[in-house]
Amino acid sequence: MRDALGRDLEAARYAADRAFRQYDAADPANRLVAGELEARWNQVLVRVADVESKIVAHEAASPTPTIDPTALALLGTNLKTVWSAPTTDARLKKRIVRTLIHEVVADIDDDASEIVIAVHWTGGVHSELRLPKRRRGQRNSTPADIVAAVRELVLIASDDLIAGLLNRNGLKTGHGNRWTRERVTSLRSHHRIPVFKAAEDGIEPWLNLSDAARLLKVTPKTLRLAAEGGEIEARRPLPDGPWIFARAALATDAARSIVERARRNARYPAGPGRGQQSLFPSMT
Repeated sequence: MRDALGRDLEAARYAADRAFRQYDAADPANRLVAGELEARWNQVLVRVADVESKIVAHEAASPTPTIDPTALALLGTNLKTVWSAPTTDARLKKRIVRTLIHEVVADIDDDASEIVIAVHWTGGVHSELRLPKRRRGQRNSTPADIVAAVRELVLIASDDLIAGLLNRNGLKTGHGNRWTRERVTSLRSHHRIPVFKAAEDGIEPWLNLSDAARLLKVTPKTLRLAAEGGEIEARRPLPDGPWIFARAALATDAARSIVERARRNARYPAGPGRGQQSLFPSMT
């Protein structure tokens, strides 16, 4: 009922505004037309007043719902669950915010170069948040170390895989968002970083740990320990990310030394046996 009256009031106010504009645009010298438009305007204003009085009467007759403090406290404990539920849409979240927050006041602390946000909750409690003020000319750009990591990861990984690696290392975009394939693509495009493309002849110039170990016929663990010890040239752009080997580095004396040492060690064979499949294929 209240929603229907609200819609009627909105329509009546629109009609009143339209009638006023028609009356205001009329030529005052034409008294007959001006009088007719004025009469129509007055009729619509009466309609607006009538709907407003109905709304006031409806609200006065509607009983004020009583709130059970226990039930209210229970709703408060479940607020986080309701907010994070996949079935909670944006409209419900807006209603929750309007119910809990009375107003939000923003101010600027020039001395601290911060934006001060005061949240006035409905219950009378206030919260203060401070955010760094964006300086003139400042951009929320992606940190240089992330750009450098992406520049190396494209040697062996697609944009989708790079996004997963960046998220696994807890890295964010310049705006503080999680990485997606689209955001990695946008970053590459902005910094003119080429996309990963598999070699047409199948001979990749850059290899991950598993592929490099398979090429040398040693175990990934043997090659990883050698890379960590600096015995062979390798890159690792992220702490929790893949090792990257240049194919040329796998044909050096250092690589051959690693292979020979692995073959001489009887307790740790150079690589898996024939037909043996790895249960945990890894890029790292």
